[in-house]
Formats: sequence, C-alpha cells, structure tokens
Amino acid sequence: MTETRKRTPTAAVQSVSSLLQEFKKFALKGNVIDLAVGVIIGGAFGKIVGSLVADIIMPLIGLILPGDKGYEGWKLVVGEKVIPYGKFLGEIVNFIVVAFALYIFIVKFLGWAMRTKQEEQPAPAGPPPLTADQQLLTEIRDLLQKR
Repeated sequence: MTETRKRTPTAAVQSVSSLLQEFKKFALKGNVIDLAVGVIIGGAFGKIVGSLVADIIMPLIGLILPGDKGYEGWKLVVGEKVIPYGKFLGEIVNFIVVAFALYIFIVKFLGWAMRTKQEEQPAPAGPPPLTADQQLLTEIRDLLQKR
C-alpha cells in the first residue's frame, strides 16, 4: 500500500509563500525588468515604423505604381479565389524598413556610443599600491629567499 501524506494548512501556506518568494526574486531581477521595458519600447517602435510604411512610404509607392488602390489593389485571381499579394508586398517593405532601422540603431548608433564611452574612460594606471600587510609579507618573502 502506498502511504498518502496529508498536508497541514500551515505546510500548504509555507509552500505557497515559498513559491511566491521565488517568483518575486525572479520577477524583480534587473534582467527581467530590462527585458520588459525593451519589449514595451519595441512594440511602440514597431507601431511607429508600421505607420511610416503604411502611411508614408507605401502611399508614395502607390502614386508611382499603376492600379486604382496602388499596391493594395494588386490581386491574383485563381479560379474563384483572390490572392491579395499587394498587401504581402507592403508587409515585406515594412519588414525591410524595420530591419534597416534596427540595424542603424543597434549596429551604428550603439556601436558609436560604446566607442565614445570607451574613449572617455581613462586607461588603468597599473596595479594598485601594496597595503602595509602586503609590504610586510613581501619583505618576509625576500628575507626567506636570501637564506
């Protein structure tokens, strides 16, 4: 027979409390909070770039390209099915603009900022001076080596 263990209410409360403490440690780590901020800013950035593509770039392309709705009106009809490939092309342009903007920001801007920060930091001046204990130990070592 298998023995079933009954949990007391106190043990259950301690278990839940322990779980909540572990979650609190995890959730309030700096990396998790930084990640959350990055996701929120990334979402806002995506909306800005999406608006740039949808409201500025693609209408300009629509002026140049033929069609009653510009690129949005481009459709391929196969039998009774309609494939709106113009919208797909708009999403490709959206992706390219987002990728380019991220490249400029991450590679160029952050690279420049990191190089500037490294140039501003003074070079290390060498090892720190010895403490009194370290000087005493060095003298003892030197005396023992002379023997």
